Amino acid sequence: MNLAGRILKLFGWSVDISVPDYPKCIICVAPHTSNWDFVLGELAIRSVGRTAGFMMKSSWFFFPLGILLRKIGGVPVERKHKKGSLVEAMVQRFRTEPRLTLAIAPEGTRKKVANWHTGFLRIAYEAKVPVALGAIDFPSKHIRVTDIFEPTGNIDADIAAIKAFYRPFSGKYPANSTTEPS
Repeated sequence: MNLAGRILKLFGWSVDISVPDYPKCIICVAPHTSNWDFVLGELAIRSVGRTAGFMMKSSWFFFPLGILLRKIGGVPVERKHKKGSLVEAMVQRFRTEPRLTLAIAPEGTRKKVANWHTGFLRIAYEAKVPVALGAIDFPSKHIRVTDIFEPTGNIDADIAAIKAFYRPFSGKYPANSTTEPS
């Protein structure tokens, strides 16, 4: 067991990551209710000897933290002063990079939102990469990435199916998450 696995075990967490180690993949991560989700997700993926980049709001990329976040695969997301299409930019990265795994929290915030962001589905569909469904369940202290979702191109149906998948899981702050239809 590596250091990341030992740390999770020390704090009572278990990990089940059984999806194949695809060369290109998006990991949809939910529920997202706490900054601990990032730490736990990083430890979980590293506990099985893998790495994943991640998308995070740009305000976290201040000096010197931004250097570290970029080094471990962080992609800043500009929310206020958007420059071009983030979806198109990420599709292009998937098309050109030989290996890319990217974790995305579709809720886009740690607050309760009914309308999950769907950009990850558009990226996956256009780049023709699978979506691994990653759940961080605080009551059971279990992190799992065991299911693959193949986007159909029907965003409304796809997001409804993904939300249904996440209904049994609960974040650190359950009141801050919903899987109800938009």
